[in-house]
Amino acid sequence: QVQLVESGGGSVQAGGSLRLSCAASGRTFSMYVMGWFRQAPGKEREFVGAIGRSGVPTSSADSVKGRFTISRDNVKNTVYLQMNILKPEDTAVYYCAASYGTSLYLEAIKYDFWGQGTQVTVSS
Repeated sequence: QVQLVESGGGSVQAGGSLRLSCAASGRTFSMYVMGWFRQAPGKEREFVGAIGRSGVPTSSADSVKGRFTISRDNVKNTVYLQMNILKPEDTAVYYCAASYGTSLYLEAIKYDFWGQGTQVTVSS
């Protein structure tokens, strides 16, 4: 098993940046495909991005492409989400997730472990 703890959320004005981190416990971090999801009030959880076990490949949702970048450091057991040019519609609770699988899954059900989430609020 792996435990995931997100950090780095907060409040920012539109156009600003934040970097989220997700620290994983255990020595098998590099065995997991990692994903980021978000959930806004009253909406379903949606895919943001994912990254392969070694750091490649990566994928991202169309809504964040060109603005958000996902990366990982397998020595530090951490996955990151760099968020630039933030918009009010990016406001949500952001979750990281780990999957035993080998693909960059878009579906939340494909992920086996989840963090508790971190709030990101973007004001206009």
